[in-house]
Amino acid sequence: MRASRLVFGFLFVCAFAPVAVAENPPAMQPTSEHESLAAHLGSWSGKAEVKAGAFGPGGTMTWSEECSWFGGSEFHVICNSEGNTPTGPEKSLGVLGYNPEKKVYTSFTVEDTGWSGYAEGTKTGDAWTLWGEETTGGKTYRTRYRMTQVTPERWEFDWAMSENGTDWLVVMEGASVKK
Repeated sequence: MRASRLVFGFLFVCAFAPVAVAENPPAMQPTSEHESLAAHLGSWSGKAEVKAGAFGPGGTMTWSEECSWFGGSEFHVICNSEGNTPTGPEKSLGVLGYNPEKKVYTSFTVEDTGWSGYAEGTKTGDAWTLWGEETTGGKTYRTRYRMTQVTPERWEFDWAMSENGTDWLVVMEGASVKK
């Protein structure tokens, strides 16, 4: 009986000693990359030309967007958008962030149409490039979203698709201006 208590005691100490010794990791602090997300903050209006293709008909797209820090912290920017697309009215929610472990910017978007998308990328100067993947009609496409901050009040962008990752077809071009 005494031996089983000793064994149980030893196992208990071994199992929980790391928990007792472990310190809480320091709280994450925003990096300079997180701070660069501030360029997206504010009220925006945009217009783009959409080319007809695998994702739908072509035409003009317009929207209004409100972007703010999520939860009061400076880690993620949340953008709520409403607008009109070639297929009708649309609402979306976008989340921009930075992953310091992978050293990439991140973008996740959902729309009231049921579509959602995720992309990762980099920033060089005022130019951002995000890469993703989309599947439609049984085909998988690589996507490339490039946006450039022309002035603090204007962004220009294009969204392109490729079946092979080499030959790119621009399917949307446009701009957003600060209200």
